[in-house]
Amino acid sequence: MIKIKASTEIADRLGRAVQAWENLAPGKSFGGMTLVEFKAKVQESLDARQALRAATDQLMVAQNARTDTDAKTMHALSLVVNAIKGDPDHGDDSSLYEACGYVRKSEKRSGLSRKAKTAQVEQKAA
Repeated sequence: MIKIKASTEIADRLGRAVQAWENLAPGKSFGGMTLVEFKAKVQESLDARQALRAATDQLMVAQNARTDTDAKTMHALSLVVNAIKGDPDHGDDSSLYEACGYVRKSEKRSGLSRKAKTAQVEQKAA
């Protein structure tokens, strides 16, 4: 049974074999195939690799387009959220503000933190 190799290893081995066959024995048949017949037999694999490269390139283009447009999207979102915060009927303590994914003003903590007494004792000891 033939062990399946990594995709890049298969491509490298195929390329080396075809190159060697073309350079060293182009008129010779191996495995009951000429070089032309062998290339025709492996063409489906080469086509699949080319299709994958093209799809990868398209994915990169789409990801770059998404990144480029996200800056505009975040700016528009910021305008809407700031307008909600500034709206007298809604504001930063409204359900609408919370539904947009933000924390309502009344639910925010004050930021005040009290250290445990043991921490104060350790600081004095040091």
